[in-house]
Amino acid sequence: MGISNAIPSLLLSILIFGVLGNYAQLTSEFYSTTCPNVTVIARGLIEQASRSDVRLTAKVMRLHFHDCFVNGCDGSVLLDAAPTDGVEGEKEAFQNAGSLDGFEVIDDIKTALENVCPGIVSCADILAIAAEISVSLAGGPSWDVLLGRRDGRTANRGDAVNALPLGPDSLEILTSKFSVHNLDTTDLVALSGAHTFGRVQCGVITNRLHNFSGNNGQSDPTIEPEFLQTLRRQCPQGGSLTARVNLDDTSPDSFDNDYFKNLQNNHGVIESDQILFSSTGSPTVSLVNSFAENQSEFFRNFARSMIKMGNVRVLTGTEGEIRRDCRRVN
Repeated sequence: MGISNAIPSLLLSILIFGVLGNYAQLTSEFYSTTCPNVTVIARGLIEQASRSDVRLTAKVMRLHFHDCFVNGCDGSVLLDAAPTDGVEGEKEAFQNAGSLDGFEVIDDIKTALENVCPGIVSCADILAIAAEISVSLAGGPSWDVLLGRRDGRTANRGDAVNALPLGPDSLEILTSKFSVHNLDTTDLVALSGAHTFGRVQCGVITNRLHNFSGNNGQSDPTIEPEFLQTLRRQCPQGGSLTARVNLDDTSPDSFDNDYFKNLQNNHGVIESDQILFSSTGSPTVSLVNSFAENQSEFFRNFARSMIKMGNVRVLTGTEGEIRRDCRRVN
């Protein structure tokens, strides 16, 4: 399936060629003979699970992001901690603990695939396929998912803590966390647009609302005053840190460009989102404006950036393994 919004097939081919570089061993046809129904099976299970959990598509998208940003797209985020096997669970990293979710549908997809084509489809590829399906089901773009990744045999909690973005990260730190994966400023802004759906725990934003820069009672001055009061009602000082707030207060369960319009109105929920628009003179500002004005432009760049991110430090050939169970090494 090509990127939606009528991007010509020739342009898509050029786009993919330019993105891949040294990762040309990945291909959208990787399972065409060994497991031809992989996407159909995954889509059916995600559609079924999303009927009872409106947040599922955002959860699954986040899993893929959090996988790729920690030592590459190798399925390590799915591993349960197993000290005897040298596996430190990334699930327990600060940015993931108690908030990363969606593992069960990945397990269901893996079980279904092992029943029809055992030992063929990697957990890392399942995450990439599931992320595209989830974005598409929520109204976002589609793209050709490049496949052929293999699964890593280890996970590192400390690496996850260091690599994953944090709510209070400065623009300089955010840029650095993306650039280490050869993701540029456009990728940063486009991929941040995934916050157009899903929720965030109050614990991530409570200091921004009540204790900004360590000043008790102070809030981030970039938050629009009425929106600040709304957020403070949803996340009161001393309230539950695990209560959740919509990342996009306009269309919280749809994948669209409202996220960028919210930033223009100073309605960014997380500090590291709003900073993309509030950093005067930064190239991120013009990108936010462009994506807010033109949803098709956002969709095209998001699809391109997802292809790039999905190729970060992939294992191929005889590297790694194909896990039988996504939660543990073979």
